[in-house]
Amino acid sequence: MNGRPFIKMHGLGNDFVVIDARAEPFPLGPDTARAITDRRSGVGCDQLIVMEPPRDEQADVFMRIRNADGGEVEACGNGTRCVAALIMAEGDGAHCTVETLAGLLKADAAGAGRVAVDMGAARLDWREIPLAREMETLHLDLSQGSLSDPVAVNIGNPHAVFFVEDAVAVALETLGPRLEHDPLFPERANIGAAQLTGTDRLRLRVWERGVGVTRACGTGACAAAVAAHRRGLTGRRVEVVLDGGPLSIDWRDDGHVIMTGPVATAFTGTLNGALLS
Repeated sequence: MNGRPFIKMHGLGNDFVVIDARAEPFPLGPDTARAITDRRSGVGCDQLIVMEPPRDEQADVFMRIRNADGGEVEACGNGTRCVAALIMAEGDGAHCTVETLAGLLKADAAGAGRVAVDMGAARLDWREIPLAREMETLHLDLSQGSLSDPVAVNIGNPHAVFFVEDAVAVALETLGPRLEHDPLFPERANIGAAQLTGTDRLRLRVWERGVGVTRACGTGACAAAVAAHRRGLTGRRVEVVLDGGPLSIDWRDDGHVIMTGPVATAFTGTLNGALLS
């Protein structure tokens, strides 16, 4: 297979290889995804994103997402902002709709290289997370090491948010994979360690399922903001500071979560055909 052009983008260091397959299909299986995302022998990224023709007539593009482990996932907040920025730049517009496996996500240019995305309504019922058994999602009966009593939220994908005194001190590299694969989560889960650092301000670190500890996780920031408000720790508008920088999260009264943050292009290139075999 011949090489394919790609764009390397990131949102606060959460990085992506983006391939445009709207005009020419790009067959993508787990092995190819793992080869491209490998940071030693491939391009290297947290997620591989393929832009495809939309299925829904209301959408401008369909976004397919593969994690670094090759698994396909429903949603990626930072990735949605990156794809939205590309689509809006093509049409010189300020709005677009990105179709994902989690549904249609509307995006708007927010100025200064920032993009705002409506991630849809936060899902809070145990069946929607989903959990393996009925449980109150505001206080999960789950603990591992120094982490306990998380809040479960689904923002297109499942999250468990643990509130801690010091997010940086949490051994996410060790505790994250254990919690991700806990039997309570039939579809696995993203694991967040959130620390209240001020009025309507959180410090967050995330173990992303299928990726590992990431510099930024957009859906994780949304989940943390929703969890903090549900616990009575913050208002509905929260600044979430991740390893890569801050995201602004607004959990509106209608239940929708709006995430605003920067996007950037690192470089462009062509994939070696050997990665695509």
